Amino acid sequence: MNKGRLEAFSDGVLAIIITIMVLEMKAPDHTNIASLLPSVPVLISYVLSFVYVGIYWINHHNIIQSADKINGRILWANLNLLFWLSLIPFTTSWVGENHIDSIPMAFYGGALLMCLVAYKILEMSLVKYAPTQELLARAQKSRLRELVSVAVYFAAIPLAFANVYVSAFCYFFIAVIWVLPSFERDGGAPAKSVL
Repeated sequence: MNKGRLEAFSDGVLAIIITIMVLEMKAPDHTNIASLLPSVPVLISYVLSFVYVGIYWINHHNIIQSADKINGRILWANLNLLFWLSLIPFTTSWVGENHIDSIPMAFYGGALLMCLVAYKILEMSLVKYAPTQELLARAQKSRLRELVSVAVYFAAIPLAFANVYVSAFCYFFIAVIWVLPSFERDGGAPAKSVL
């Protein structure tokens, strides 16, 4: 099966997700700097979610490019990932509008955890159906970060009820461990992927 339609559809959905997130941000009623202060939690949650969507977009692009072919199982695994990613605008808005409260923060972490699980299902489906060397190398290289991410998510979700800021820090930490490797250099050339 041609993977071009899967890539185009996925890119479209991710673009819509980012568009929905930015449309949820409301401009202040006044023009002074103080009127921006209530919007700070909304802006912070938007920036973090934008980074997460970017991480998934880059990794999705790279993993699909590493595969030679796809099948129906891969299409469904991809839809599963897009479903969980589509919840990010809702949870982002909920966190920002409620000034980083416990329940929205826990739900935000739950959505991020399910995105990671769904991405792993897509990756395993690709490896099972069309195991290219590049695909296997990507899966192996990201394993430690995936395990750390799952452990931190499982800690951060209940932590939202004890200390919402520690929970938020955990989500920032996970984003950082996925973003930083994309800026590493290998022999003077930028790394090709976040994975």
